[in-house]
Amino acid sequence: MAVCPVKRRSIKEEGTLSYILDQEQLDGLEEALTTDLMTLGIQSVILIDMAGNVIVNLDDGKVRHDVYSLAALAAGNFGAVSAMASIIGEEEFSLLFHKGKSENINFTKIMDDFLLVSIFGNDVSLGYLRLKIDEVIKKIKALIDPNRSK
Repeated sequence: MAVCPVKRRSIKEEGTLSYILDQEQLDGLEEALTTDLMTLGIQSVILIDMAGNVIVNLDDGKVRHDVYSLAALAAGNFGAVSAMASIIGEEEFSLLFHKGKSENINFTKIMDDFLLVSIFGNDVSLGYLRLKIDEVIKKIKALIDPNRSK
């Protein structure tokens, strides 16, 4: 389990957007992800920014994948899918799901800057996971930007 502070700048049409997450916010994010998602029996949940920087990384202790490579590829994958959405006339696809033989990955965009990556086996219901992700997203938004989430 790793939690690291993040400071990132993004160029937006309106100008530069900066955000800083303090330790209290990071602790709240970790608690929400642990309580609402890890207790479902998923293997790993990673909160990243859209540049692929890991903000919160939680797992069941059995995971052996390279989290940083996965985060970078997840951000790139989401960027590619966003470009495909634009080509077909969609503003975005806010949810991606990849099903494997025994492992599955769910990607959910949070606001404009964050991506939640959940890795789980076939013993976890995708529908129930998505319901719990919707609940935790509300908590994440309130923790990251309390004024925006109201």
